[in-house]
This record gives sequence, C-alpha cells and structure tokens, in this order.
Amino acid sequence: MHPIVDHIQPVDRHAGEVTCRYLDTLTKPPGSLGALEDLAVQLSTITGELKPSVAPPAVTVFAADHGVAEEGVSAFPQAVTAQMVANFASGGAAINVFARQIGANIEVVDVGVASATEAPGVVNAKLRYGTANMVVEDAMHADQALAAIDVGIAAVERARTAGARCLIVGEMGIANTTASSAMLAVLTGESVASLVGAGTGINQQQLVHKVAVIERAIAARNADSLAPLEVLAKLGGLEIAAMAGAYLAAAAHRLPAIVDGFIATVAALIACRMCPAVRGYLIFGHRSHEPGHNIALKALEAKPLLDMGMRLGEGSGAALAFPLLQAATAMVAEMATFTDAGVSDNAAP
Repeated sequence: MHPIVDHIQPVDRHAGEVTCRYLDTLTKPPGSLGALEDLAVQLSTITGELKPSVAPPAVTVFAADHGVAEEGVSAFPQAVTAQMVANFASGGAAINVFARQIGANIEVVDVGVASATEAPGVVNAKLRYGTANMVVEDAMHADQALAAIDVGIAAVERARTAGARCLIVGEMGIANTTASSAMLAVLTGESVASLVGAGTGINQQQLVHKVAVIERAIAARNADSLAPLEVLAKLGGLEIAAMAGAYLAAAAHRLPAIVDGFIATVAALIACRMCPAVRGYLIFGHRSHEPGHNIALKALEAKPLLDMGMRLGEGSGAALAFPLLQAATAMVAEMATFTDAGVSDNAAP
C-alpha cells in the first residue's frame, strides 16, 4: 500500500450536517434545489467549511501508452497518444476549450507515452515508454505502479501550490479502455462482455476481438481481485495509476475531485479500494456512454451529475460539470435566509 493512505481522514460529516440545516433557512422550500443541495452538503463535508470555494479549478491530464495496443484493440494507432499530447499543449483539444471556459489552469503530464513528447509545457514524468502487452506479461512492475501514483500525487501538490481549490483529472492513452475494462472485470467479477464498449469507435467485429483479448489477459495475469495494486500493475496503465494517485492526494488535502468518465472512474475505484475514505472526496461529473461505466459507478455507489452520452475522456465531462459545483457554493454563500429577507417561512407560529 502507498504511505499517503495514512494521511487520509474521513470527510467531516458534522460540517455537512451544519450545512444541511443552514440550507433549510434559505428562501426556498426545504430540499427544493434537489441534487444541488446534496452537492453543497458534500462540498462542506470535504472541506469542513460551511461556505467553501471551488474556484479556481485545476485540470491535469495524464498521458501514457499501452502495450496491449499491438493486439489491435483500438480504432486509432498508438501514435495518436503523442499527437494528442501535442494538441493539448497547443490548446486545441476539447479539454482545453472547456478548461478555458471555466477558468482552469491545465497541466499535461507525460507519465508513459511510447515516444518522446517534446511539446512545450508538457511535464516530463515518463517512467517508461508505455506499458508491456498485458496479454504476454504484466503491464508494469509493482514499483512502477507506485511510482506512477507518486506522479499523480506530485501533480496535485503543484496544483495546490498554484492555488487550486478543486481538481479535474483527465487522461489520454490509446487502448486505455482495454486496460480499464480488464481491471474493472477483475475488481467487480463482472463478465468482460458486459462492460466492454466501442472505446474510440471500433466496429462489432473489433469489439468481439477486444473482449477476447481482455479475457486472455485476465486469465494470463491471474491478478488477485482483493489486491488493487496488483490489479493495477498487472492489467493497468501508467496514466490510470497517476489518476489514482491524484485522487488519493485530493483526499489527503481535503480537495474536491471531479471524476470524469469510464477510465477515470476505474482509477477512482482503485484509489477507493486502496483507501475507502477517498470515496467521500469524489464528485462524479458525468455518465459515460461506455457500458462499463455504469458498472464502475455502481461499484462506487455513485450518481453522476450529468448524462450527455459522452465518451471522449480527457477530463471533458468533469470540466462540464464544474459549473454545478460553482452554483452549489454560490447558493450557500449568496442566497438570503428567511430572516435576512423578511420572508415568512412555513414554520408553525
């Protein structure tokens, strides 16, 4: 296990109770703002504050390649990972657009791209040039998985130093839905066929092949479902490990972290299996179109804020959900109470 786990405390339930009572004094019928009120309460439990702030947010995108790509499980060649890293660096990807919209600083971290990434501004934290093909051998060594977790922790430390009050974690890595699906099948016991989707856009014949590849990898690696680090090392990815590290660090520093789609949620599941207290610090941004995402969400008892049929990754869905966190904090900070406004509530005289 990673030593950061010792620094993670449960969320502050008392702070949430205080916020819940305060919400009922605002000029609205109790509970009438629905899930927005639940979100405000959760943000209080995370931060311990009645009126927390979530601005500015920080977006971190971890990029790495996967050896299993050589099995032909993706619609895109592996070279696209490095090309998209350059696109992130130049500001042209969807996550760049959405980050600008919400005023977020974005950092791109190369934790294991299979070629050199020389784009300006990319953080070079490369541990190896992609993982090994998990059908043939373990994706990585256990110490490399721990080192990738450290990369995620370090990224959160940089974001905190820059003043971030909320974290959005994204990823880029051709074939990472394959790795995530393999991990999720082992962690939940669900069949591979029930959770594998089109990923970047494969056809039905390719989908059948992808399922078979994942089943072969699971059988060959024989990872212990009760050992999350072993599952991560044998079947995972360097960027997935870094994301798990970022969620662990967010919890350690009492920062809300918005979880993106399928791959991000599998990374969150790893973090929560390592330390169940992490769960309280996670806010789930959206429901991905990937079928495995519903299984991952169920495993975490999570209800996402948005459902827009997206399956891009990069942190895009999490960034789109961020304004709802802003609305929740503004509601608590700016709405008048019945007493302040001189409005009669529905309490008995």
